[in-house]
Amino acid sequence: MTLRDRLEKALVKGHENDLDHLLYNERDHIDDLVALRDAAVLIAITDRPDPGVIFVQRPQHMRNHPGQVAFPGGKIDPGDRDPIDAALREAHEEVALDRGHVDIIGLTDSFQSGSGYNIQPVLSVIPPDLPFIADPHEVESWFEAPLDFLLDPKNRTIHEGTWNGRKRHYYEIYWQDYRIWGITAGILNNLGKRLDWER
Repeated sequence: MTLRDRLEKALVKGHENDLDHLLYNERDHIDDLVALRDAAVLIAITDRPDPGVIFVQRPQHMRNHPGQVAFPGGKIDPGDRDPIDAALREAHEEVALDRGHVDIIGLTDSFQSGSGYNIQPVLSVIPPDLPFIADPHEVESWFEAPLDFLLDPKNRTIHEGTWNGRKRHYYEIYWQDYRIWGITAGILNNLGKRLDWER
């Protein structure tokens, strides 16, 4: 079975199950869910024997989320047809990922963030070793981390912090020198549960 087939089968099967009570998001910390801005991120998994996931690290000079690790993505613009189109556009802008290389598998659980976004993750498969070019205005660097490592619950820890005067929990994953936490780690947590990768 190809990686694409395996992921698609797992995603379809996972969304047939009622897992909402197991999923992590920040909606309990949001006063007005209707006011959330729509955004999309691309979970790009490399098609290799040991698949990886592509991440970007935001520059320190950015106003929002400086220095944080994230999936390629951003706000859905009026000109975007749908979340998939937005995720593909953002990935091209940020790391020059040609949408022709992206094999879309489907959408997974949206994530409501306390920072004011309703984020739609888009699961996809891409060829390995593409020549990414980081846009210095939006991306300091990019890297690939192993999918199996990221989705293994043993590599995820949960922490408590205070943001905007409210206590909240968040996930954290360390891979090499990279700290993957907050929204990105939360989306990975949810994806692992949907795909039943915890085995």
